[in-house]
Amino acid sequence: MPLANLPPIREVIRAHGLSADKRFGQHFLTDPNILSRIAAAAEPLNQGTIIEIGPGPGGLTRALLERGASRLIVIEIDPRCAEIAREIAEEEPRLTVIEGDALEIDVEDLGPPPRKIVANLPYNIATPLLIKWLRTSAYHSDAINLMTLMFQREVADRLLAKPGQKTYGRLSVLTQWRTIANKVMDLPAGAFTPPPKVRSSVINLNPLPALDDPDLFQAMERTTAAAFGQRRKMLRQSLKAIRNSEEILKIACLDGSRRAETLSTSEFVALATAAG
Repeated sequence: MPLANLPPIREVIRAHGLSADKRFGQHFLTDPNILSRIAAAAEPLNQGTIIEIGPGPGGLTRALLERGASRLIVIEIDPRCAEIAREIAEEEPRLTVIEGDALEIDVEDLGPPPRKIVANLPYNIATPLLIKWLRTSAYHSDAINLMTLMFQREVADRLLAKPGQKTYGRLSVLTQWRTIANKVMDLPAGAFTPPPKVRSSVINLNPLPALDDPDLFQAMERTTAAAFGQRRKMLRQSLKAIRNSEEILKIACLDGSRRAETLSTSEFVALATAAG
């Protein structure tokens, strides 16, 4: 098997003098058992296109290939890590390497569907990437079929938080509105090189069908930003950033004395629809 010709990940890191670059939010995952479990969470992998963001030294890349990915595209902004990925591609024709910024690349243009994104996301761009992909799936039903993503634990907690919880916020609403979200696992710091100061979690996000109203996602972004931007204020105050808050609340049939953290996803949809 061609992958067997490749040296161990830790040896690759040493051979390339690779150290995590804070500019790219890097923490390299090297535990082979955990890498295999992450890849398994996205199975089946032998259909359509698998997309990985920030492959680093290639641990997850190898795990995805070993578990049967038939077409894998990796996007890497760090030239050092892109070179490592190209070395794997020399052994594996199933792998395509794109050197570039994932924030500037539209995943719906990469390979045939069904598309799955499986990634240990760079910490510094995890949230904007997720918002970008939620927006994409809102407009295109076949753009993304599954996202198996690793986040800082505090971000993962926000994704799964419910109304009334301290971590419930804008990201919670948008994620739970547009996907079915489930935690796959929590990861120990020792699984990474170097060990991060924060804990991490892997989440599976299954996008829901595209919206009938193409303007609703943008309206939800505006509404949640306004409501949670001043989360300690009552809605009649925080929503003034959009337009006449009393009019919006009346149309949505919501009490203006409530605060953002008490609203359900469906209530935010009512607000966004009313705000237009």
